[in-house]
Amino acid sequence: MLIKKDKDIIASYLEDYSNLKGGFAEAVAIPETESEIINLLKEASRKKTPVTISGAGTGVTGGRIPFGGIVLSLEKFNKIISIEKHGARGRAVIQAGVPLEDFLNEAEKNGLFYPPDSTEKSAFIGANVATGASGARTFKFGAVRDYVRRLRIILSSGNIVDIKRGKIFADKKGILEIPLTSGGTIKVNIPAYKMPDTKNAAGYYSKPGMDAIDFFIGQDGTLGVITEVELNLLNKPDGIFDCYAFFANDEDCLQFIYEAKKAMDAMSLEYFDENSLSLIRSKHPEIPKDIKTACFFEQITTEDNEDKLIADWTSLMEKHKVNLDKTWFGQTKKERDRFHDFRHDVPDTVNEIIKKTNRIKVGTDIAVPDEKLDEMLSFYKASLANSGIDYLIFGHIGNSHLHVNMLPKDETKQNKAGDIYMQFVKKAIILGGTVTAEHGIGKIKHDYLKLMYGEGGIAEMVNLKKALDPACILGLDNIFPKELLA
Repeated sequence: MLIKKDKDIIASYLEDYSNLKGGFAEAVAIPETESEIINLLKEASRKKTPVTISGAGTGVTGGRIPFGGIVLSLEKFNKIISIEKHGARGRAVIQAGVPLEDFLNEAEKNGLFYPPDSTEKSAFIGANVATGASGARTFKFGAVRDYVRRLRIILSSGNIVDIKRGKIFADKKGILEIPLTSGGTIKVNIPAYKMPDTKNAAGYYSKPGMDAIDFFIGQDGTLGVITEVELNLLNKPDGIFDCYAFFANDEDCLQFIYEAKKAMDAMSLEYFDENSLSLIRSKHPEIPKDIKTACFFEQITTEDNEDKLIADWTSLMEKHKVNLDKTWFGQTKKERDRFHDFRHDVPDTVNEIIKKTNRIKVGTDIAVPDEKLDEMLSFYKASLANSGIDYLIFGHIGNSHLHVNMLPKDETKQNKAGDIYMQFVKKAIILGGTVTAEHGIGKIKHDYLKLMYGEGGIAEMVNLKKALDPACILGLDNIFPKELLA
């Protein structure tokens, strides 16, 4: 195992896209075997040394940033163990440190398809699972959770949990007995809070009769170290076409999207407001002039239905006043990659600005029930209209999940942006939504989670963590403040 104590090396593990400041650690441990992880965790548990599990640094909530103790990096756990095709589906076994892009490419070579690819392709697969990540294609296919078949996890005690979906469920009293590979079980009580009926990544997963594997998906490095993941895959689609439709006004764009959600079978539906497009015009001068908003969508096709689907989409765009001469349409891999780069440039540019201005990111990750989306979007716009704060709204409108990114220019406006964010959170909770749909809570959204589930709900999460991490050393300050573990 490599142990790095050089300050410059440690510094590279003290940041992510949240721009959260003040992180520090004694060392970075880079193990190559499970036995090395087990020994490290046993020693850390004995000494009560905090351990922060580090992914690739693409998170936006400060989850991988340590405040003391040791950073545990899984970058050497980067092997794709197997990819197999079974009829209409496939299966892959991969180590936690495999970058998403490497996995996607290997799956494609085998004629397979992993739908919930998050926007950031350099992210580690293990981190995707640990944060319950998702992406644009969640609209049709669901999030990472829906594809996890098996997980191998090392607990802070050094015990190993190797758990397969569909094997261990909570009983009628809400008790789960999680088996250890060495024999015996750990008994835990599932929290009693009710999760919202939306795309959701807020706190620990909990549902009556839940599958034990779901505790470890979205746990943000607080319950155990994921070392190996087995995923279900789909066969690669016959064809995919992508499209950017541009609109002269927001109302036409939204009506197009609302009708497309009902009438079409899109793989993804993404929204970009006028400010989002203005932000990236310098990088993409080809964006049509005199347009206000845009919708990006992806559609799976076969040889038999491609012409009809293109005609149906064209008809829908014409109905909602899209100028087809200004529409971007892509079918080749090169064109689709360019379109995805365009989509990625919106949050990337925001992150560049945040880093340059040296402020913590003020970006929402709220999702609401579909029937409440229009009300939530109107609330966003009304709250921001006269705030004096630069902002943009974009994201996964197919899931009623939009990102509002505020870009305050000074400390006064930074504080004001925080107040506005809190109003958004309260509104979302009233509407039955979630405070975070895909990014997780990390270290910067504790207050929002408390509003969502109350002190009782947070206390249940604390008890769950203590059962699986009795030394209380893993991912401290992720999900809830570490002081609650005292």
